[in-house]
Amino acid sequence: MLDKAATVKTTKPDKHEKAEHKAVSKAEKAPKTSSRPQTRKARLRMSRIDPWSVMKTSFLLSIAFGIVTWVAVFIVWSAIGAAGVFDNINNTVTEVLGTPAAEPFRIENYINTGKVMGFTTLLACADVLIITALATLGSFLYNIAATLLGGLEVTLASED
Repeated sequence: MLDKAATVKTTKPDKHEKAEHKAVSKAEKAPKTSSRPQTRKARLRMSRIDPWSVMKTSFLLSIAFGIVTWVAVFIVWSAIGAAGVFDNINNTVTEVLGTPAAEPFRIENYINTGKVMGFTTLLACADVLIITALATLGSFLYNIAATLLGGLEVTLASED
């Protein structure tokens, strides 16, 4: 039996067998084509946020928010005035008080566009300071939590 095993080892394969063997090994190495697209994935971990960058970004975004708030209040206040709401309030108060001979009631003496827009400006400035401070404080707290817990991990996937 050992003689037969030795003869099998010593026999050389012919050229035809070598060609078949190479074709089979190339087919095994070639990537299989499938109808499904391959998905590439990347895992990203956000382990630290720069507080200075957060402060600059939140400051600019809160200024934009303040401007939008100011414009929105102005548009709503103008729409209320154009709709005649103030005249209706003046007429209603005059009827309720029942003093037509005295000086008529005018709501504009108490609440006018200047006062409302001034208050809105004050509120927008306070919002800029508060939003900027809270965002910066949030970045410091995130950095502390990320140090302890490892941060947020995001997996991005792309289908080719």
